[in-house]
Amino acid sequence: MMPLSNRLAARRLMAVSSASVLLAACGGGDDASGVGREPTASTSSEQVAEGAAPASAELVSIDRLREMRAEFARIDMAPDVAFLTEEEREVVNLLVDAASLMSEIYLWQLSPMNPATRDEISMIGGERGKLGLDLFDLHFGPWDSLDGDAPFYGDSERPDGAGFYPPDMTKEAFEAWIADHPGDAEAFRSGYTVIRHEEGGGLVARPYSEVYAEWLEPAAAKLREAAAITSNESLRKFLNLRADAFMSDDYYESELAWMDLDGPIEVAIGPYEVYDDRLFGYKTAFEAFITLRDPAESAALEKYKGLLKDMEANLPVDERYKNFKRGFESPIAVVTQVHGGGDNVPGVQTIAFNLPNDERVREAKGAKKVILSNVLGAKFERILSPMAEKVLVPAQAGLVMRDYMSAGTLFHELSHSLGPGTIVKNGRETTVAAELQELYSRTEEGKADVMGAYNILFMMDRGELPAAERENFLATYFVGLIRSVRFGIEEAHGAGAAFQYAYFREKGAFSVDEGSGLLRLDFERLEQAIMELTRDIVVLQGDGDYDAANAFLETYARLDQDANRIIATLTDLPVDIQPVYPARF
Repeated sequence: MMPLSNRLAARRLMAVSSASVLLAACGGGDDASGVGREPTASTSSEQVAEGAAPASAELVSIDRLREMRAEFARIDMAPDVAFLTEEEREVVNLLVDAASLMSEIYLWQLSPMNPATRDEISMIGGERGKLGLDLFDLHFGPWDSLDGDAPFYGDSERPDGAGFYPPDMTKEAFEAWIADHPGDAEAFRSGYTVIRHEEGGGLVARPYSEVYAEWLEPAAAKLREAAAITSNESLRKFLNLRADAFMSDDYYESELAWMDLDGPIEVAIGPYEVYDDRLFGYKTAFEAFITLRDPAESAALEKYKGLLKDMEANLPVDERYKNFKRGFESPIAVVTQVHGGGDNVPGVQTIAFNLPNDERVREAKGAKKVILSNVLGAKFERILSPMAEKVLVPAQAGLVMRDYMSAGTLFHELSHSLGPGTIVKNGRETTVAAELQELYSRTEEGKADVMGAYNILFMMDRGELPAAERENFLATYFVGLIRSVRFGIEEAHGAGAAFQYAYFREKGAFSVDEGSGLLRLDFERLEQAIMELTRDIVVLQGDGDYDAANAFLETYARLDQDANRIIATLTDLPVDIQPVYPARF
């Protein structure tokens, strides 16, 4: 996930913070409360040496930097806030401040060396240095997120564990420690702890509330200040509970309160997604979405949450793989994004999200689906619409419709709430995410895509969506897969799209036109393949079989020659957008 935020504001914040962060890394700072201690407490001198770029680190060529910059189209977003009251504007501005603090935390979560690396790049100067700094801020680090995290400054590889674990941490070492210290298992696998070396050579799990106190404490203060101002009771309750959670690492009550948010301001802020933990998929990254609800558009989609049980019942799998334990309240919100923070800012931008991820909350109240309409619209106009003619034969390229990019996005998010969640394996209760570990995000994003397509076809069969537009949907869905694989197949959404493409090719759902080299869809076979892949991925997740999931991804999460050839023709189109939002409202 990764959308909004005022890039300039985030950049200024990072520049201001880098100096204090570097001082703290050298042991500076005398705050007895421990605020600002993350570098000294969690990063030993050996870790800094391992994680730092070498003294001879250089940026890649200026031509490569220019190519990377062109992959993202800067778009000045001008969200309409005229309908907000003065009170609501003041609340939004406080939330913007809190969101920017999420960016500070996320910079550290990706790598404790990020502030120092940014400082080095800032001293290079000239066009090359300016581009390097711009790209660092775009990706939140010296790694190109569209190129398998290849470094564009220095040659240090991005650790699979990001900044959540020591840079030399392996899965084997982590599991061996737990085997020898079973009392540490819960804390080590928690989504809200950071694993660090102790001075004696051991390992310790430190809570987020302690590690990131420098930013969480002022963020909590901003939330409480906003809560004191707002007259919206549901927003006040959520903001106060989320501020408490920043200090306690217990997010359950605030997640329940978030599900009940009502009013024009829709805000998600806190530690959510686990994409950046590529060791295990345990550790959550901080992010923020500051958005304004469109009540008419939201109401128009409300009917679909009432059909979630029917969608679950219609899944093409045995009954034991169906999940009726989850709550089906699942509010749907169509919103305009006005700012963001943390994991929501860098790289590929989020067009929708489905939260919370806590299975306890999902079973109690479902999950909220939020569609970021202004971000989605910008991507359709700048990327997906012009891409169609470069992917599909002319007779099919014209079928692509924005309505079905929107519908596909909605049903992707709805489908995150369907299928196995809590499962029983070898007589013990567990979750799909716990069993598939770092493979979960890739299987889940692909599952949500293909199951979303399956459910749209189901809605057309029921008359909830126009059956006459079946081919419009299928063409839009398929071109969307090509759009997603450009994110890189190492990334969860890109990998999910890649395994759909490969599976559909194996099933004969499309072919290559000999004359043009473009792709021609066989709509009947594509529908059949969508059903079969939905079945296969639900069973794979429901079995909680790590080895089977790994074998599936090894087989299908890859691109063939034709996919790479078509992707190579898209260089005149941006891979994604970089929205720039106003600093204040």
